[in-house]
Amino acid sequence: QVQLVESGGGSVQAGGSLRLSCAASGYTGSSNCIGWFRQAPGKEREGVAGIHTRTGVIGYADSVKGRFTISRDNAKNTVYLQMKSLKPEDSATYYCAAGRPGGSWCFLSVLEYADWGPGTQVTVSS
Repeated sequence: QVQLVESGGGSVQAGGSLRLSCAASGYTGSSNCIGWFRQAPGKEREGVAGIHTRTGVIGYADSVKGRFTISRDNAKNTVYLQMKSLKPEDSATYYCAAGRPGGSWCFLSVLEYADWGPGTQVTVSS
């Protein structure tokens, strides 16, 4: 079981930046992927970005490609999500998750991830 906790959320004006952190503890050896997901009120949870812990392959949702960057600091057992050029539609609760999807890519389906953090709120105003 992996324990995850997010931090770094807050309020920012459109065009601004935030960096989210996801700190992992417990047994992490069985997880292939760390993913970032988000959920706005009344909307389904959607994948944002993922990083494969073994291959290093990174993937992004089309809606954030070119604006968001996922990275990992193995020494700190932490995954980051750098968010730039934020838009009001990016407002959501952001979650990190650990899972074991097959293949060398981290497929961003919520069904592939078993362990979730409690989330951190991001609000982007115009």
